[in-house]
Amino acid sequence: MTAASTGAWEGRATSLQIAGLTPLSTVDWPGRLVATAFLQGCPWRCTYCHNSAILDPTVPGVVAWSDVMGLLRRRRGLLDGLVLSGGEPTRQAGVVAAAREAKEAGFLVGLHTAGAYPARLPGLLRHVDWVGLDIKAPAHLYRAITRTGDGATAAGKAFAALRIVLDSGVDVQVRTTVDPTVLTDADVAELTAALADMGVRDHVLQQVRPDGATDEYAQALAGVPRERLHRG
Repeated sequence: MTAASTGAWEGRATSLQIAGLTPLSTVDWPGRLVATAFLQGCPWRCTYCHNSAILDPTVPGVVAWSDVMGLLRRRRGLLDGLVLSGGEPTRQAGVVAAAREAKEAGFLVGLHTAGAYPARLPGLLRHVDWVGLDIKAPAHLYRAITRTGDGATAAGKAFAALRIVLDSGVDVQVRTTVDPTVLTDADVAELTAALADMGVRDHVLQQVRPDGATDEYAQALAGVPRERLHRG
C-alpha cells in the first residue's frame, strides 16, 4: 500500500508553492466566477505549455496560502469558488488541505489537472466540486506531447486519472489542446471516440496558442498551415 493510498501523502496547505494568483477569472471554470491559484511545478514538458515559467518544482512560491484565503474571505458573496491550477497541482501534498480549507470556508473548489498522479486523486476529489482534466492525445502519441519519460506510462496515468474522476461522480470537463505539430484530424477523432467510450460527455477541443510557450514551439507552430489550426 502506498503512502498516497493511506492518506500519508497529505501535507499542510501552508506548504504550497504558489506561483501566482488570479483574483477573478471567468474562464477557468465554465459558468463560475472564481479565483485561480497556480501551483508551481509539473513533471511533464508539453510542447505547447503556456505556463512554462512555472514548471520547475524547485522554484519557491511567491504567493502565501494565507493570501489566497484572505482574498476568498474579502470576496465572499462575489466569488463562487477557487480553482487550483498549475503547473500540476496534484504534485504538491498540500493541495488536499488547501481544497478542504476552501470548502470549509464556504467556497466551491475546482481542480485543473493532467492526471500525472492518479493515485493522489481519490483523497483530493472528496473536497472538489469540478475537474478540468487535460487529456492530451491518443495513448500512442502521449510521448510526443509530454516529452518526458515513457509515453505509455504518461498515457496510462492520464487515462487512469480520467477513470478515477469519472467513477467519483465529480463533475468533469475533459479538455484537449489540439497541437497541430503532433495531432492530425484523424488522431483527434480517434481520441474523441475513445473518450466517449469511457463515458465522457463533456469534451472540449482547444486551439493551441503560442503565448507563454517556448520560442522553439512558437516557431514550429508558425510553420503550420492555417487550415490545420483547430479553432476551439
